[in-house]
Amino acid sequence: MADTSFDGLRAFLTVAELKSFTAAAARLGVTTTAVSKAVKLLEERHGAILLQRTTRNVALTEAGAALFATLRGAVDQIDQAFAALHAANGRPSGTLRLTMPRALGALQIAALAERFRQRCPDVTLDIALDDGAVDLVAAGFDAGIRLGQALAQDMVAVRLTPELRWSVLGSPDYLARAGRPATPEALAGHQTLRYRFPGSGALPRWSFVRDGQAFQVDTGGAVIVNDTTLIRQFALAGMGLAYLPDMEAGADIDAGRLERVLASFVPPTSGLFLYFPVRTQHQPKLRAFIDLAREHAHAGGVPD
Repeated sequence: MADTSFDGLRAFLTVAELKSFTAAAARLGVTTTAVSKAVKLLEERHGAILLQRTTRNVALTEAGAALFATLRGAVDQIDQAFAALHAANGRPSGTLRLTMPRALGALQIAALAERFRQRCPDVTLDIALDDGAVDLVAAGFDAGIRLGQALAQDMVAVRLTPELRWSVLGSPDYLARAGRPATPEALAGHQTLRYRFPGSGALPRWSFVRDGQAFQVDTGGAVIVNDTTLIRQFALAGMGLAYLPDMEAGADIDAGRLERVLASFVPPTSGLFLYFPVRTQHQPKLRAFIDLAREHAHAGGVPD
């Protein structure tokens, strides 16, 4: 008789990671019913309830959390072993899971995804857009894209862009009504569109430099948003001043829909990096993506 001890584990681990039977089914390429049945059979076989299900949420039980914590790393190692086996035949395979910020990350992956799929048709790209800090290992990602100052020191980093220029921006209509601030301190008299980090809930202050000295201003403002794309749209609508990277707002600046103020006070930031744990960089699927990212960066004039 066949040993069925491991049947349903992939379904369980995927549901536990995504907190959703529907999302797990989409990733696994099966129906939601099939995923639910597989998890139920796994629970019945081992006499333990692993997931608490409600009409809206899925949560791990204590037993499920313990099983997930124990097995997640082992399954990743199995996936890597099979990926290496496929690589011996000359083709990267498996699923490459990437995390990146919504706006800036989306701009980068839009330039890379199609070329990567052409080179590696056996690799599934699984992309999560998230502006918050993400622990790659704990969340099960292979790599991520983030601003350089946000990277953990134990990560390998590949530069994707030069330093990024940022700007304080307002629509012509807003600036005609409210005037142009002459100094960062004058922002206290303006409506500002503030960003909130989704994970921590922190409201970052706006960074400036004067006479070589960096400082920050804690702006006021009646609008707080955890998405920079919406902040840009609010700025276009004349609702206030926004602090945004030119990479995101460049087309609006060039077209005159948004105008810079305080330009001499705004410093550049470190730029975007592809980052990943050192132990994962030899996976064929990730190695192929790293190579493509380097080619893309070099084409944009970014040195190693």
